[in-house]
Amino acid sequence: MRGRPVQAADCLHRGDAAPRMGARRAAHGRDPDDLSAGQVAAMLDDLKRTLLHRYGTADERRVESALRTRGRLVIPVRFHALSGGRRGRVPARAVRRQISTLNAAYAGRWGGADTGVRFRLAGFDVTDNARWFHHPQRYENRIKTRLRRGGPGTLNVFTAAVGQDVLGFSTFPQWYGEKPRLDGVVVDYRSLPDGAYRRFDRGYTAVHEIGHWLGLFHTFENGCASPGDAVADTPYEAEPAAGCPYARDTCPQRGADPVHNFMNYGWDACMREFTAGQGRRIRAAWAAYRSPRRRADLAGRDRSTSVDHGTGGGVAARSVGGAR
Repeated sequence: MRGRPVQAADCLHRGDAAPRMGARRAAHGRDPDDLSAGQVAAMLDDLKRTLLHRYGTADERRVESALRTRGRLVIPVRFHALSGGRRGRVPARAVRRQISTLNAAYAGRWGGADTGVRFRLAGFDVTDNARWFHHPQRYENRIKTRLRRGGPGTLNVFTAAVGQDVLGFSTFPQWYGEKPRLDGVVVDYRSLPDGAYRRFDRGYTAVHEIGHWLGLFHTFENGCASPGDAVADTPYEAEPAAGCPYARDTCPQRGADPVHNFMNYGWDACMREFTAGQGRRIRAAWAAYRSPRRRADLAGRDRSTSVDHGTGGGVAARSVGGAR
């Protein structure tokens, strides 16, 4: 996954439980797993081609507007906690709080726009496997092949001891067609609400990584160079935010840096918003890669909410396997 052309998963740098300056949403250098300008351009081109093929238009605003009339997009979440003995055994209440945090963030409850996206817990399981727990990047293929459930519209979230230099990583919707078994989001279990990572303990790591899973790039993507993150209402930004900046303006283009955006880097206490344009991108990417519908969407015939129905099951926790 890491180092693979166009498919290097997004990673967030971090330090220890009390992170140094330059932790997650890093200030100390470029994340080696950030997308290159060429990769971003290729993914944006693929989005346009896919929308045109599926809906007869590449206009994100037209596609998003048509889909938004159907009501909120409710996404089923399959939550998989990896553990190494007692470590990492995330309690059900922490999972429920993480889902509540996702819903508040994507609803614009702390500021910014309501993206129209909501999340519903569809399953929760705990797998005791020390190697998987301590090395989720190394064993990513095995973990997801064993545990992942549902189709392209099911969000699979995995928690583990991701590491001291990484808080989480995610796939993008453009990758689902080629590697469906790897689809999903992995975050450090200590970054959940009230987790052990000071300054990164509000559950916003999952908010950020799920943004990638829904099709969003970093707000500082491409620096001051066009097209940035290709979202019109997130101004250009030369480099990621670190710590808790009040305000800054690092690019000559109009607008101050979106330092409080969930797709930036920074301490959890300073993150609070998505923009209307990011909500539109999410809906367009969903229509292109995760929705089962085709051109009939634009005719307005089906007014049901888009969900993935291939998940089954409830929300009761279950334990899987022993140490292997």
